[in-house]
Amino acid sequence: MEILLISLGVFITLLTGWYGLGAERSKRARILARRLAAVGPAKVIPGGGGAVTLRRDDGAGKGLEKSLGRLLPRIASLRKRLARTGKRMSVTGYLCVSAGLAATVFAVLFLVLNLHPVLSALSALAAGLLLPHLAVSMMATRRQNRFNSLFPDAIDLMVRGLRSGLPVTECIKAVGRELAAPVGAEFRRITDEVKFGAKMNDALWAAAHRLDIPEFKFFVVSLSVQQETGGNLAETLANLSDILRRRRQMKLKIKAMSSEAKASAMILGSLPFIMFCIIYMMNPDYESLLFTDPRGRLILGGGLVAMAMGVFVMSRMVRFEI
Repeated sequence: MEILLISLGVFITLLTGWYGLGAERSKRARILARRLAAVGPAKVIPGGGGAVTLRRDDGAGKGLEKSLGRLLPRIASLRKRLARTGKRMSVTGYLCVSAGLAATVFAVLFLVLNLHPVLSALSALAAGLLLPHLAVSMMATRRQNRFNSLFPDAIDLMVRGLRSGLPVTECIKAVGRELAAPVGAEFRRITDEVKFGAKMNDALWAAAHRLDIPEFKFFVVSLSVQQETGGNLAETLANLSDILRRRRQMKLKIKAMSSEAKASAMILGSLPFIMFCIIYMMNPDYESLLFTDPRGRLILGGGLVAMAMGVFVMSRMVRFEI
């Protein structure tokens, strides 16, 4: 019975993950989805300076997301976080994955490890809320890092186009055509929005709010100031590209200098688990009390919480903002 429930929980998690993250579609279906996204109804993004972005009106799940929007106070913020990953993830799918993960963790802790129902429920709730949040943050951070690594090349390409006499719109179009994702995809989206009637400044600010990357905001501010005051845009963008490259070099230097502290934190964080496994292999009855005795479970939970707090503090100590 326990194996059946665990298998059911794993199946529900995989099924909801498949629905939330989007099943693999055929090439023709993906092309059709991109065309629908390009010609769908326009929507004004709040705080984006009146920018108009073109998006497809998804009928499936629309009513459910509206209902969730009445229950969850920050549904718009969650939708923006999911958009920063560059994946087609809906709020409904994200919540389904969280619920399926929480149900699976509860089944494992309560039915297999025989933990207390309250402790199992709290652990399942923490896993359902924390793990998807961390996964989305990791995907968004990875996409932002890829964008920042290619963005100076995009600015250099625009500088060469401006010096050869091309207008800004053609330079942005060239960046979208020549560079890989995510830079090329974002610049192609800006070009498509301008084609469908949006102003260049509004489309750029909409992309800045969508990406939430300081480097891209510097770029948008530079273009906005040049449009209002005039001047040599090629020289301004060349200076910006040099600043962004120096900024990235400083980040890499800090990463190299803090690598020793990060390695120490990883070693110190893994030692308790390694020693636990070694002692368990040598004398299983000695450590089985941590799972069978209520006091042992309390000690085990307190130790895990203390370890998590220590890892969090060490991660903050080696993190620097530039």
